Amino acid sequence: MTSLALQPDVLRWARERAGFAVPEFAKKAKIKPEKVLKWELTGELTFGQVEALAQHTHTPIGHLFLSKPLKEKLSIPDFRTVGDHAVGDPSPDLLDTVQTMQRRQDWMRNELIEQGQEPLSFIGQFSLKNKPEDVAADMRKRLGLETNWAKGISTWLDALTKLRRHVQDIGILIVFNSVVGNNTSRKLDPEEFRGFALCDVYAPLVFINASDAKSAQMFTLAHELAHLWLGLNAVSGFDATLPADSKSEKFCNKVAAEFLIPAKDFPKAWEETRLAADRYTKLAKQFKVSPIVAARRALDLNYITYNEFSEFYREYVRAEFKAKADQKGKPTYFDLQHVRVGERFGRSVVSAAKEGRLLYREAFQLVGISGATFDKFAKDLGVED
Repeated sequence: MTSLALQPDVLRWARERAGFAVPEFAKKAKIKPEKVLKWELTGELTFGQVEALAQHTHTPIGHLFLSKPLKEKLSIPDFRTVGDHAVGDPSPDLLDTVQTMQRRQDWMRNELIEQGQEPLSFIGQFSLKNKPEDVAADMRKRLGLETNWAKGISTWLDALTKLRRHVQDIGILIVFNSVVGNNTSRKLDPEEFRGFALCDVYAPLVFINASDAKSAQMFTLAHELAHLWLGLNAVSGFDATLPADSKSEKFCNKVAAEFLIPAKDFPKAWEETRLAADRYTKLAKQFKVSPIVAARRALDLNYITYNEFSEFYREYVRAEFKAKADQKGKPTYFDLQHVRVGERFGRSVVSAAKEGRLLYREAFQLVGISGATFDKFAKDLGVED
């Protein structure tokens, strides 16, 4: 069988880009580690092996024929940092997710323009020169939420669901997903990114990494909304709940905190819970946020030190992930699609396909669902023939 001569550095780059050590990749590809090492030493492999390498590393096959490794960058500003240092190159999972969301946004923008949709006036309405309190107040106003909007809601998870729906209702595409598309073998790493915002006056989009702790997702959502109000595209760092380094990230964190727990309401609540052993839980119940967000607000307003916050944060997230692992029962497939696709976007795509304005194969690609499952998805969304 004829062998191709590729650049060894490119082959090594493809494997490392996907986050595999040699033994891990060999196990995934069901070959011996010695064969992988030989590829990366000589660059010689068959076309079938090139196809397998591209598939297992999620690398476009054309990239494997390059003369040198491709330096890939996100197409939007990257605010993922650790301390004062930028993180490494984005993974194929993050790159593919951003590109998929950009394709959805492009389609939705064109669809809305054709329908005569007016631009959304609140996108980019503010800048870093404004006060975070003013941005948070405008966010609540546009979303139709009172200052104490979550007070009458049973749990903070219910509050997160309500906020998601209000966000969607004012024209923002919103996606919660823990994997790349529907590929459960490609889980998104919350240690790489928590969320991102794609700014557009017709079809702004917010993506939340649903692999992250549920307790952090409310804050991340508010943080990404702040990006839209500032008119900024951005991939947000290791945890939007933790203190940030860049000016825009610090500003968005302040907006998110003020949006969820107004500073004027916090002192009284802090005093009322001063003797409680589970103080942050009681604060969380009052404001319908997670205990982490309550603790973060106490840090912002100088009621606790950074070390106190960090200790609580680590313990709470560890306990939450353990509780999640012990849980039984999972959401249904279509429950997942409602948040992975978004009801508003899903209905728009389904309607366009059924009306003949969009080829079904294109509709399948946009929502990541095909065939009979697409028809069931349409029915579940309430879109009839």
